[in-house]
Amino acid sequence: MSVSPALTDLSRLYQTEFVRSARAVGVLWAVCTLCFAIIQVVVLVQPSWIGTADTRYQGVGPAPPSGTLGLFEVCVESDWPVPDCRGGLSSLSPLPSFQSVAVLVGVSLWAVWTSVLCLCLFRFCSAATVYKICAWLQLTAGFCLALACLLFPDSWESPEMRALCGDSVGSFSPGNCSVHWAYILAILGILDAAILATLAFVLANRQDALLPPDAKDVTTGLLMSA
Repeated sequence: MSVSPALTDLSRLYQTEFVRSARAVGVLWAVCTLCFAIIQVVVLVQPSWIGTADTRYQGVGPAPPSGTLGLFEVCVESDWPVPDCRGGLSSLSPLPSFQSVAVLVGVSLWAVWTSVLCLCLFRFCSAATVYKICAWLQLTAGFCLALACLLFPDSWESPEMRALCGDSVGSFSPGNCSVHWAYILAILGILDAAILATLAFVLANRQDALLPPDAKDVTTGLLMSA
């Protein structure tokens, strides 16, 4: 069985274009996965999940404290340029009210960094298998992060929150405080995990269909005629 040179060139052209586009998207996906892993570290360690609102105190008596709060420490502004912080990641002990949230964020962090390490498997396993493993890990990271973002407002009725945000604090009611950038970054991380996992599944399915049907028939003819 013979194949015309034009069809052979067309097959090679399709193969080259498909492989190049798949590799380009795969590299972009890998870079975004690494960025997501770094964002997870920032979300875990930063004491900026919630903080006092930027309002001017006009009441009688001493002004209420001003500061921010995270999963591991509470920082209150002082007369010094550096805020006075209590707790910290070095003790590996989250604030008592946010232990469940910290565990979920920690599991999410483990899952996404495991997916980053799995990128080394491209040298030993098929690309489709690696993409699927990373996709499931990223889905796990996003699910745990979503649970953490839901449980965090439910844990606001705590001594640390009352000391910083006043007695009007309750579940899903921050009192005199408002959510800060670390909590918003965690919510954006959920969307990021969903997009990365979906893209990984698409790339995994595409590895089995890099060539269009016509080019596959030409390649099959070339193998039979060899």
